[in-house]
Amino acid sequence: MKAGSNLEQVLESGVFTVTAELGPPKAADPKVIIDKAGILKDHVDAVNITDNQTAIARMSSAAAARLCIEQGLEPVMQMTCRDRNRLAIQSDILGAAALGVRNLLCLTGDHQSLGNHPQTLGVFDLDSITLIRMVRDMRDGPVFQNGEEITGLAPQLFIGAAANPYADPFPYRALRLAKKVEAGIDFVQTQIVFNVGKFEEFMRQCRELGVSEHCRILAGVAPLKSAGMAKYMKNRVAGMDVPDEIVERMSGAGDAQDEGIQVCVDVIKKVREIEGVAGVHIMAVEWEAAVPEIVKRAGLRE
Repeated sequence: MKAGSNLEQVLESGVFTVTAELGPPKAADPKVIIDKAGILKDHVDAVNITDNQTAIARMSSAAAARLCIEQGLEPVMQMTCRDRNRLAIQSDILGAAALGVRNLLCLTGDHQSLGNHPQTLGVFDLDSITLIRMVRDMRDGPVFQNGEEITGLAPQLFIGAAANPYADPFPYRALRLAKKVEAGIDFVQTQIVFNVGKFEEFMRQCRELGVSEHCRILAGVAPLKSAGMAKYMKNRVAGMDVPDEIVERMSGAGDAQDEGIQVCVDVIKKVREIEGVAGVHIMAVEWEAAVPEIVKRAGLRE
């Protein structure tokens, strides 16, 4: 065992794993986290705590992660390179580990120009791959990024990363994920899957490269709230692939939210059959209440 986290144990057991996403509030109220944790904790194996998602200032991921731990829900703390240099990142990693965090998702981070503080200076002292290597070395060395030995308790972390099967150029997506595996990740969560056929091709390439043998792959899925959301994701969100049939399905639905949940369930059932997929990561952004129904309809807790 690398970290002793519940997520690690479930993935290593071979059980089809379920994670979800929990967004901290743009305020200091812990009740927001506590309430969301209450919705999710009996339905998922772990929950991602986003780190200033979409470059908007929110409650710190470390603080929100600790609140989840206190509610009996295991967090996957996200760590982006946008807002911190390597000194601050290492400090936050040590602090998070001291607070009981056992899973870390390493991300470059959305560019600050996309958020509500576009004048912010981005740091980007590291990128996601160099961050992964640094976290691995802090855990396994154990050494800091400068080579100095960690003489006390090293942070025991199950290391994750993100992957986008749909970004251009497509032939290099699996190769990029292979670089993250080489850098030291234990698991990966992908961009939202709507185009299952293209995702199957991505997974085939991952199997050929041996990626799925050395890290656990969780397919990203999400419920759609409306036809407008489907169209926006298709036309305006970079690296997203929403087939026309899904847009048409949402457009013709009498109850769009119920249909959006069913679209997510149908995708889960399909990706579950793909060799090398170890679980799903449900991204119901600010719609945590949909997760229990998705898990129930998809039979993920049977």
